[in-house]
Amino acid sequence: MNKIKIGFKLNGKFVEKLVEPNKRLIDLIRDDFNLTGTKEGCGIGECGACTVIVDGKAVCSCIMLVGQVEGKEVITIEGIQKNEELSKLQKNFITYGAIQCGFCTPGMIMSATALLMNNHHPTEEEIRIAISGNLCRCTGYTQIINAIKATVDDIN
Repeated sequence: MNKIKIGFKLNGKFVEKLVEPNKRLIDLIRDDFNLTGTKEGCGIGECGACTVIVDGKAVCSCIMLVGQVEGKEVITIEGIQKNEELSKLQKNFITYGAIQCGFCTPGMIMSATALLMNNHHPTEEEIRIAISGNLCRCTGYTQIINAIKATVDDIN
C-alpha cells in the first residue's frame, strides 16, 4: 500500500508523517509519537478510553484514520498539561477520587476537557452527556461528575 504524507498539529506542535492510509489515529499517537496516555479498550469506538480532541471535539481515536486529521489540531492527554503541571481538571480527578484503576481516566478527562473548551458553564446534565461515551467500571460516575463540576466552579 502506498504511504501518504499527513501534517497536523499535535499537542500544539505541527508534525508531519509518512503513513499507511489505513492506519488508525490511536496507533499513530501511541506507536509513532510514543504518547501512551491514550488507551485502547475496545477498538470499535464504544468505550471511550481512546478519546482525544480533534479540532475541539472529543473523538474516539480507535476508529479514526490518520488521513482524517490532515490539517487539523489533535490534543491528547499529554497535551493538556501546562509547563509539565497537571491541569485543574486532572488535579480535581485526583482530589475527588475520580480515578481507580486509571484505564478510563485519560479518555474521561479528554471528553470533559472538550466539553469545558466549548462550554464554560455546563449543567450537570451536559456533563453527563459529554462523558456518556466513556465507560468506567471502577469508579462509578459520581466522583467523576463531582470533579468536573468542581473544575467548572474553579474556572468561573
